[in-house]
Amino acid sequence: MDAVRVALLREVLAGTEWLSATRRFAGALRGSVVTHGGGLLLLGTPDYEPWHLAAHLVDEAAWSGTPELAPTLVRHDARPSDPAHLAVGPGRIETARRGETLLVVAPGDAEAVLERVHTARRAGVTVLTLSTTADDALTAMAHETLTVPEAAELDLDTVQHLVSAAAGENGPSPKGRRRFRDRLADLAETVMAPPPTSW
Repeated sequence: MDAVRVALLREVLAGTEWLSATRRFAGALRGSVVTHGGGLLLLGTPDYEPWHLAAHLVDEAAWSGTPELAPTLVRHDARPSDPAHLAVGPGRIETARRGETLLVVAPGDAEAVLERVHTARRAGVTVLTLSTTADDALTAMAHETLTVPEAAELDLDTVQHLVSAAAGENGPSPKGRRRFRDRLADLAETVMAPPPTSW
């Protein structure tokens, strides 16, 4: 989803809690990885790997000049013969240490990842979760969580787009300059805004 589509989506969502919720969560994500100097691990469940979010975060890291946002995608079925960026298995979570951030994306049951997440948290890793269930063991372990209930007007994939875009734009741009992408998103929001009401 490009900057213009994100801007249009934000216009549609104006007045809902989703914009502030995704920006708050993105701010926590960016704050954690920038403060600690990177080390972002991205984990899904055995049934769901957040490929799309990984790709968007890599793009946002490059566009925002914030390399710490580029995640390591941890895959449940990674094989040594896979390309290096796809060969990181769940054992990486067990070796995570203080200063690293673990972002878990879990639509549905997250039982298969609980033990590893708990191990990482005990080691001092900052845990953030994007999930569809608010009151479960995974969200209880998280330092920051964003829940997208199954009955919500947005689905988990759309929320991931909003979070990744907001993570790339939170905070000041390098050397005080605004990125072209930020200016384009602002322009799209201005163009799509309703005309001012005259009294």
